[in-house]
Amino acid sequence: QVQLAESGGGSVQAGDSLTLSCAATGSTVRYTMAWFRQAPGKERIFVGGISWDGNGPNYADSLSGRFEISRDNSKEPLVLQMNNLKPESTAVYYCAGRTGRTSTPQTDDYRCWGKGTQVTATS
Repeated sequence: QVQLAESGGGSVQAGDSLTLSCAATGSTVRYTMAWFRQAPGKERIFVGGISWDGNGPNYADSLSGRFEISRDNSKEPLVLQMNNLKPESTAVYYCAGRTGRTSTPQTDDYRCWGKGTQVTATS
């Protein structure tokens, strides 16, 4: 079974950039991959996703233009480039995978989840 593990989280100043990576045990070449995040006391929400062929990346409306999602199945299944981080970006970020063709914002659509990596952006 596919297992996912996020890395790259940390504490940064607001306005800084950070890159998260998601490593996989098992093949994710037929998985649509996505990032979600969850702040303390809040629901886990969709950040962005990308299809297994690398096409059609999409993002939450509030994050489009600041975050960029990509994948390279020969290296890492999923990468999230975060630019201009804001205090409200602070959350645990999760890598997730589903067998569907497109990324969706519903957590229940995703079969595999990593344990998360903490991102903290301080003003």
